[in-house]
Amino acid sequence: MAPPLIGITTYLEPSARWGDWDLPAALLPAGYHRMAQRAGARAVLLPPDDDPAAAAETLSRLDGLVTAGGPDIDPSRYGADRHPRTGPAYPERDAWELALTREALARRVPLLAVCRGMQILNVALGGTLVQHLPTTEAHRGPTGVFTPHEVTVTPGTLLAKVLGNDESVAVPTYHHQAVDRLGDGLTATAHAAHDSTVEAVEIPDAGHFVLGVQWHPEAGEDLRLMQALVSAAATGVSG
Repeated sequence: MAPPLIGITTYLEPSARWGDWDLPAALLPAGYHRMAQRAGARAVLLPPDDDPAAAAETLSRLDGLVTAGGPDIDPSRYGADRHPRTGPAYPERDAWELALTREALARRVPLLAVCRGMQILNVALGGTLVQHLPTTEAHRGPTGVFTPHEVTVTPGTLLAKVLGNDESVAVPTYHHQAVDRLGDGLTATAHAAHDSTVEAVEIPDAGHFVLGVQWHPEAGEDLRLMQALVSAAATGVSG
C-alpha cells in the first residue's frame, strides 16, 4: 500500500531571501514536511490558490490535510473589528485555508489543524478569536523562539487517546491569539495550565479525524499527533 499523501498549507510571502534571490515565495518551515515523512506519509505543499473553488479538486487527491501555523486571520472573517495588536491581513491565505478546511470537513478528509490552522477551523465553523491574549508572554516568548508550557488534556477525548491518556503535556508554543467562542460542533479538549486558554479542539461526532491544537508539534520531537493523522489517512479510522 502506498504511503498516504498529506497536504500541508504554506505561507505566501511578498519577499523571501535564499541564495542570490529575493522574490515572492510560498514557503513552510521544514519541520512540517519532515514530521509527516517521519510518520510514514508523503508530504505535498499547498500554497494559496487564487481560486478557492480549487479546494474541492485538491482535497479529492489527498488522504489527509494539515493546516499550518502562520499570521493572524483577518478579523473581518469572524465579524470583529481589528485590534491594535492584530497583524496585517493575508486575504489569499485566509480564503484558501477556509475553503480547504470546509471542504475537508465536507469530504471527511482527516484534518490536523496547527496553531493558526486551529483558529481557521474555529472560524470556518462560525467561531471567534481573542485577538490578543492578556497573558501573551506565557504563550509567546522571545521573537522567533518556541516556548514550552503545560496543557491539561480532557480525559476520554480523541486528543487523550492520541496522547496515550496523558493528563498533561509540555508543548512548544508561539502565538498571541486564541479561540474565543467555539465554532459549531467543536469541543475544547485541552487548556493551558496557567490561564485556561483553549489549546485543542475536536468534533466529537465528526465520524472522521478532526483535531486542532494551538501548539506547534512540528517544532518538537513528539510524533503522536502526526502519526494519528497518518493512520486515519491510511485507514479511514478516526484515531
